[in-house]
Amino acid sequence: MSFSIAGKTAIVTGAANGVGLAIARHFTSRGANVMFADMDETRLVDEIGQEAEKEENVSYFAGDLRERLTIANLLSATLDAFERVDILVNASRQMMPSDPLNPDDDAVEQLLQQNLFPSLRLSQCVAKRMIKQAEADGQEEGSVGAIINLSSIAARRAHPELLAYSVSCAALDQMTRSLAVALAPERIRVNAVAFGSVLSASLKSTLKEHSDYRADIKDHTPLSRIAKASEVAEAVQFLASEGSSFMTGQIMTVDGGRTLLDPVNSPAH
Repeated sequence: MSFSIAGKTAIVTGAANGVGLAIARHFTSRGANVMFADMDETRLVDEIGQEAEKEENVSYFAGDLRERLTIANLLSATLDAFERVDILVNASRQMMPSDPLNPDDDAVEQLLQQNLFPSLRLSQCVAKRMIKQAEADGQEEGSVGAIINLSSIAARRAHPELLAYSVSCAALDQMTRSLAVALAPERIRVNAVAFGSVLSASLKSTLKEHSDYRADIKDHTPLSRIAKASEVAEAVQFLASEGSSFMTGQIMTVDGGRTLLDPVNSPAH
């Protein structure tokens, strides 16, 4: 069974930085056509602007995916650039602290708007396109497409200060399962990768300010280290490839064993 994604076309959201950027870059290095999507146009241009001008398999789109029209425009831009879409990676995520005892704290609403609804709406639009492509191709067997959502182990752990983020990730996990069942008859697979601490730009910045956090994370992780973004990207590639052709509705955990330990008093970073 092949783990290849060469020649496939993927949309990766949240692709201007962090794990999303690592996934998008990993996909291009494996021969996929990739639409890098993010709301931060300046950072997109800084990161891949020159590549997009030189490489035929790289393009980018900037826009706020909380807007329905922007989602439609992203799909249109992808079809204009590559004529089809085979893989969707919903990697755009935001984290913010929340006060579970403050009724005026709207962090839950904000993170559902940011982390859940764009992924749901984009998945729905892309799935319709995948179905249309399969009909046009006369494809009667095999996977029609793959959707991978990025989640977090926060969905299964209780950190009061991360209430909003945990709720949005838990909702994303359930969305993954529900869409997997709904799209299974169309041969579109929907899975998620839930990860723990990853050495992204934001965590690097946090570790500079709080040097004790690194030891804290290692103490609560059986593999005793922080993940590299490339390790998440490898897991996402597996779920996007035919190597996972009989997997759908699964939340793959990439956390170095962290969720195997008692979550009481475990760190939120």
